[in-house]
Amino acid sequence: MSPKAMPSFSDKLARRAVLRTGGRLLAGFAAARLAPRADASEVVTIRMRSVDGGAHVRFDPIGVLVRPGATIRWVIDSDVHTATAYHPDNDRHALRIPEAAAPWDSGYLVDPGDAFETTLTVEGVYDYFCAPHELAGMVGRIVVGAPGGPGALPFDYFKGDPDKAAWKSVPPAARAAFPSVEQILRRGRLRKAMTAGRPRRVAGIGRS
Repeated sequence: MSPKAMPSFSDKLARRAVLRTGGRLLAGFAAARLAPRADASEVVTIRMRSVDGGAHVRFDPIGVLVRPGATIRWVIDSDVHTATAYHPDNDRHALRIPEAAAPWDSGYLVDPGDAFETTLTVEGVYDYFCAPHELAGMVGRIVVGAPGGPGALPFDYFKGDPDKAAWKSVPPAARAAFPSVEQILRRGRLRKAMTAGRPRRVAGIGRS
């Protein structure tokens, strides 16, 4: 009989994180059956809002529940924004979308009505941010089908893994702004008050 492969360090970390969060997510699965969600063929529009000269910003809605195959379309109302997935390919940000999903980065959207869209086919939790306003807490979360993947884990799940030492942590204001997965499963779509913060350009983000 061939020897059994031992789990890697990162596998152990992920398993511990799943055990810590799994119980909270189980309650949400039942609620997800009742929550309205976009059909697979539907295009869900998320507005990129800014008022008071950029002093208050947000994605609207900030949380969305959709079926696999749905298209998400971000449209700018005012100011300068991006829709950028949490992924190491995007300026070494921590991975917070499903591992099998392709990362996206809209680049800078400048004029009112400018838009970017992507189709999400892999089930799981997708976290994303606005590059100029991440430090102000302009982030969003999409749940595609059943929740899972890195986006359902604690924000620092990768800490201690030497292979991920270069990853950037989610800043405090962004962590505080995310709606919980359970809230999205219960309600389908979530809106949130404007987040305070002036634009800030981040090196390495914004390439189309």
